[in-house]
Amino acid sequence: MQPTLVAVAHGSRDPRALPAVLALLDRVRELRPRLDVELGHVELNRPLLGDTLRHTSGAAVLVPLLLGRGHHVKRDLPAAAARATHLETRVAAPLGPHPLLVEALYERLLEAGWTPGAGPGGPGNRGTGCDRGPAVVLAAAGSRDPDSAADTRRTAALLSERLGGAPVVPAYASAAAPTVPDAVRALTARGHHRVAVASYFTAPGRFAAQSAAAAPGPAAAPLGDHPAVARLVLRRYDEALARQQTPLTSPTPLKLATA
Repeated sequence: MQPTLVAVAHGSRDPRALPAVLALLDRVRELRPRLDVELGHVELNRPLLGDTLRHTSGAAVLVPLLLGRGHHVKRDLPAAAARATHLETRVAAPLGPHPLLVEALYERLLEAGWTPGAGPGGPGNRGTGCDRGPAVVLAAAGSRDPDSAADTRRTAALLSERLGGAPVVPAYASAAAPTVPDAVRALTARGHHRVAVASYFTAPGRFAAQSAAAAPGPAAAPLGDHPAVARLVLRRYDEALARQQTPLTSPTPLKLATA
């Protein structure tokens, strides 16, 4: 039997969060129908990760539905895996950064009204005169971990390339600077009068809503059940299993996979 894929979401009090995560996992199951896919939350929603692991047998790969190398990925998930002494476990890498996430971000921006090539600058989105063309704020949750910030900056750079060179500035809802409103103001001061916000969140929640409210232009929806995200969940699962040099272990979790 294949190890169970345990998708680990953060959790949110927003009632839209759980349905969004469940819809994403439905897409994962459609892509690989014979794989056992379960859900566990770090906090705020049920099932909590510990409960999911207690009801899982054999072997499991924990796949974070998280977008960078923050505290939950580095500490909480390995600790939860270590407590599940009845399981053989691996902890996969977080979803980001990765080109599949960039594709999802790009398409969410298009859905929100971002128009490639709009403005005086033509296809490159570069304006002239008093308007330097469209720009994007990549709104993320934020973390005090410098690796998490580095992951977000890498995603911003990749998204800028995907948008034909339009500026993309990473910003944060908590724990790091700049904030989303500050990033919007900075871009406006530089002459970018059409600023969109890309939502670098897996599911709806308080931080995603706050970030969208700060957008003076289009505000993209969270990644949600975008097909590219579902493919990436399976890729992270497969990458964890492919680390043949380090077998499944119990109770000590494996070193995290790298992007």
